[in-house]
Amino acid sequence: MLSIAHQQLSRIMRPDDANIVGNVHGGTILKMIEEAGGIISTRHCNTQSGDRCVAALARVERTDFLHPMLIGEVAHVSAELTYTSRHSVEVQVNVMAENILTGSKKVTNKATLWYVPFSLQNVDKIIEVPQIEYASPEQEEEGKKRYEAQKMERLETKERNGETIIPVISPEEYTVGCSQSSLIHLVGPSDCTLHGFVHGGVTMKLMDEVAGIVAARHCKTNIVTASVDAINFHRKIKKGCVVTVSGRMTFTSNKSMEIEVFVDADPLVETAKGKYRAVSAFFTYISLDKDGKPLPVPTLKLETQEEKKRFEEGKVRYLQTKAKRQAEQERQQ
Repeated sequence: MLSIAHQQLSRIMRPDDANIVGNVHGGTILKMIEEAGGIISTRHCNTQSGDRCVAALARVERTDFLHPMLIGEVAHVSAELTYTSRHSVEVQVNVMAENILTGSKKVTNKATLWYVPFSLQNVDKIIEVPQIEYASPEQEEEGKKRYEAQKMERLETKERNGETIIPVISPEEYTVGCSQSSLIHLVGPSDCTLHGFVHGGVTMKLMDEVAGIVAARHCKTNIVTASVDAINFHRKIKKGCVVTVSGRMTFTSNKSMEIEVFVDADPLVETAKGKYRAVSAFFTYISLDKDGKPLPVPTLKLETQEEKKRFEEGKVRYLQTKAKRQAEQERQQ
């Protein structure tokens, strides 16, 4: 049988978890998703004898925000192991929002995360993962296909990692330079795992904050996270590093906007290592009116050939996602 290992976290959403109109930040939900995934994968990897280890987040697959979560609702985050390779663990997570006044519940998120276990004695040593049992050979084969696909996508993403975001003086409204934003954060002990490296959930929350600022600057309305494309964690970020989280608009459709976010880490002590790209991802936001209904998004003004190239790449991703969503809806009918 498939591993019956499950993990569930629950907590009520407070005002400091949400934006000014009461919608819970996407970053808050992503952080809870990663906490549940980190617990179940670390627990599983320590079921065998040998080195004790902590599972580090390596990748989050595309995550859609199906329904908004509101202040006062209880978030129930449930995680399950679904595949193991020799050195990685796949965890699937569902998030449900419960209105404790009416008892109504709704699924708000479904996510797939990949973790890699590192030894507590040697942070550069990857531990071999105990294998789980599957209900059928077909189930194992499907998991292997997902593993190979994400491995290939991670390699493709690394090719983009030389890009940087340069500040623009007196930018024109609705241009890339007008809305691009950065956030600087000093990594402290509360941000880190037992290894002294940043929790993936902390990084994702910072990324969502920056992406949200970019979206709000462009639309000047209430905005919410609609989805997050695959988030790739290329290198670990150590305690004491200064991280710069930068975001820029890459594509707009009539009702959505794509924002590319980079995380660069700069060691303050081990300066010889130099600044490096640690994480990258694409976030999609939508603009809402005061009643929570989608508003048209101002068209992004493109000024350079690079911006036009990124816009066309974003358009391809948008159309691919739209086609997948339509195919999924047809299968369910």
